[in-house]
Amino acid sequence: MSDSSLTRRRFLSATGVGVACAALTQRSVRAQPRRPETNRKAVKLGMVQIEGNLRDKFALLKKLGFDGVELGSPNGFDTTEVLAARDETELPIHGVVDSVHWGKPLSHPDPRIRAEGLEGLRRAMRDAKAYGATTVLLVPAVVNKEVGYREAYERSQAEIRKVLPLASELGVRIALENVWNQFLLSPLETARYIDELDPEIVGAYFDVGNVVNYGWPEQWIEVLGERILKVDVKEFSRKKRNDEGLWKGFGVELHEGDCDWPAVMQALDAVGYRGWFTAEIPGGGEERLARIAQDMDKILAYAK
Repeated sequence: MSDSSLTRRRFLSATGVGVACAALTQRSVRAQPRRPETNRKAVKLGMVQIEGNLRDKFALLKKLGFDGVELGSPNGFDTTEVLAARDETELPIHGVVDSVHWGKPLSHPDPRIRAEGLEGLRRAMRDAKAYGATTVLLVPAVVNKEVGYREAYERSQAEIRKVLPLASELGVRIALENVWNQFLLSPLETARYIDELDPEIVGAYFDVGNVVNYGWPEQWIEVLGERILKVDVKEFSRKKRNDEGLWKGFGVELHEGDCDWPAVMQALDAVGYRGWFTAEIPGGGEERLARIAQDMDKILAYAK
């Protein structure tokens, strides 16, 4: 028996809900939609910077060859408006980003703030279900001077466990993004964190560029394996970081930084990943988005 399986069994036994959670896991396996059989490219909606309504933005992405889009939640749009844009353009909404997780993190010392953050996650999950999306992107915790690492770990897991039944009911998975939040700083720890929750419901939203500052994306992919639900696409330059400052590392175009895209795609092939690749970089108008589409096509072409 693996260490993760033993940890999970001890948790279920200690809480006296082993049978119930086993049943939940069985339901969640059936509830979760299958990953696309081919790799697909998308952008975050905020990258589409043109005049016009939501349908116009969706239509432009469709015209440029994007396969889907990802929205934030809450987003200020009426659900009927979102669904009309989706259906009229036939552009899928593959995911939703929880827009509350930074301001009201699930690791916050104030239980009222954590409760508000959890309600934001529930809202995002319900929006995802309404849009036909399969995941909600979540930053699970933030470590800082006031919030210790152990506190962030235990608090965030406790809050996420509260919404696992809802996620299973909705058929929406919770995808944890690796960001610069001083938390889950290695792929081994990230895998353990996911496995201690429920890997049938919780997984990784793997951001390639975010890893380059302190590691190598292909090594993370090898460890996370089938836990990877979605992939964020951005670039990072160690040289610009060293010469101009930390955040300047992101200031390069795709293929002009230190993301080894052939190695990344080879690693994803090796773990059997086929699915969504979503750009999270500065957007713009039609010309800018057309370039992003071309750059992403070059990345996806490295897959077998």
